Amino acid sequence: MEQFLKEYLAILQYEKNLSTNTTNAYKSDLTKFLLYVGEIGLADLNDIAATHLFDYFDRQRQIGIDSATTARYVSSIKGFFRYLENNNYIEKNPTEKLTSVKIGRKLPAVLSFQEIEKILNTPKVDDVAGLRDKAILETFYSSGLRVSELINLKINDLFFDDEVLRVLGKGSKERIVPLGSSAIHWLKEYLLHSRPHLEKKLNSQNFVFLNQKRGTKLGRMTIWNIVKRYADEAGIKKEIHPHTFRHSFATHLLEGGADLRAVQEMLGHADISTTQIYTHVDRNYIKQVHRDHHPRG
Repeated sequence: MEQFLKEYLAILQYEKNLSTNTTNAYKSDLTKFLLYVGEIGLADLNDIAATHLFDYFDRQRQIGIDSATTARYVSSIKGFFRYLENNNYIEKNPTEKLTSVKIGRKLPAVLSFQEIEKILNTPKVDDVAGLRDKAILETFYSSGLRVSELINLKINDLFFDDEVLRVLGKGSKERIVPLGSSAIHWLKEYLLHSRPHLEKKLNSQNFVFLNQKRGTKLGRMTIWNIVKRYADEAGIKKEIHPHTFRHSFATHLLEGGADLRAVQEMLGHADISTTQIYTHVDRNYIKQVHRDHHPRG
């Protein structure tokens, strides 16, 4: 079973060109399922029946797995068994009766512009780490980058004269993202006054944002902690994470009248339906404006 899983994951990464994060998510989902298969004493994939799948998902529901995660598990397992069937590794596909879980799209948390400003004004820019963090937060809000995109930015991806960044997004797809004047200013300040103190020649590898101790690129959890720290210091009570800046970036653009397809391009969404979730956030904003300002709101 483990060999089949290794083959499948290799195909996802190298033939289907899925990102490392996506491939790791498939690996995690399928490893959990195969552990369950082992626990119930099944040694052959041909022995897995639809009843075993139903039992597995009943167990997931009992331990509180939400519908979004369940839907991802279903998708992972169906894809794996489809691969096994297409390569004649199994005689029958037990997932044929396994229906996809329908889930509602949860609207992302969004910060107001005033809340964003509070967070952006919190870092102490006379400090090496504080100036770096200021540049990080400004870049997040100005460009709507994913965490993985921000931590992998390199100096030769910055085109200040053209006011853009070059980003390597999901599936190794390159895109150009506009960069606002405030972010450009703080990035220049960081590169001039802060990064030289963080840089260690053998470790930095030309990455823009560096770890304070080792001079290597920042990790995802470090970025999460930076965002959480300054949100707390700014007195923001909402649940905040790095993606909140991306959500706010998209929502504020649409509130300002930006074209949906332009926002799709900036976010790097392959499907415009993914971007359309922000139009629902925008409608909530419009309704709130109506309630606040209409005489009979």
